[in-house]
Formats: sequence, C-alpha cells, structure tokens
Amino acid sequence: MSWQRFFQAVLAWVCSIAFVAAASAQGPVMLLVTVGDTRHEFNLEDLQALPASSFQTTTIWTEGAQTFRGVSLKTLLESLDVTEGVIHATAINDYSVTIPMTDATADGPIIAYAANGAPMSRRGKGPLWIVYPYDSDLKFQTETIYSRSIWQLDRLTIE
Repeated sequence: MSWQRFFQAVLAWVCSIAFVAAASAQGPVMLLVTVGDTRHEFNLEDLQALPASSFQTTTIWTEGAQTFRGVSLKTLLESLDVTEGVIHATAINDYSVTIPMTDATADGPIIAYAANGAPMSRRGKGPLWIVYPYDSDLKFQTETIYSRSIWQLDRLTIE
C-alpha cells in the first residue's frame, strides 16, 4: 500500500469517528415540534442555544420557591416563525393539553429544562416542563393555567 493510500484510509477513518462522535454529542431528541407538515427536532443543546429565560416561583407541585431556566414558549415559536394557531402540548405518557397562542408572551411560560440549576429528571417532572411564572401575577394562579403546566413534555403540535 502506498503512503498516499494509507494516509487517505487513515483520514477517512478519523473523519468517520469524528462524525459519529459529533452525532452522539448532540444528544437525544427532547422536543419534537410539528408545524403543519414540518417537523423540528430539538435536543438539549438546541434548546440551550436559544435565548434563555429564568424566573423564581412557587408551584402547587413543589415545596418552596424554585428557580426555573429554559426557553420561553414565545421565543421557541418565534424561532420557527410561528405566530398563529393553537398549541397542543403532549407529554411522554401521551397526556396532552391545549395552549392558546395568546399564552406565548414575553412574560408567559417557559419550557424549563433546569430547576434550581440542575437538569430535571423524569421523576422531577422533566426533562422538560412548561412552567408559568405563577407568583408574578394572579392571572397565572388559575386551574386553567395549572392544567396547561404540562411536565415530561416531549411534543408540541401547532395547528
């Protein structure tokens, strides 16, 4: 084998390893967003690459104030050029809720991927949880809003 062919073989091998490593470094798909016929897949790194929002609030499901960090629903939808429709949010166990587009505001809910500085486990209502800033306004302390606070979120469908 000539040195040139040997070098090409080694280069091809290194490139294939780098490709596999890059693909696995991206992590699993955490959120599938379907808009019409178009599917958008987000892993944790994709969500973290979007502008982050965070706030501290109490919830009816946790003890004491919690600090949530994630991407606002408004920011996520804007990144996909979605401005109208109805949002159907679905959890890992197929529980689903409908969220009106009017909830996707600057002071509205986030798709939280961290609580108190750490990723959320499935047992901890993660890995994704739609959280509203409940303590910021009485309008977020209603049964309707609580019902929209879906945890273990893995799918959004916009119709």
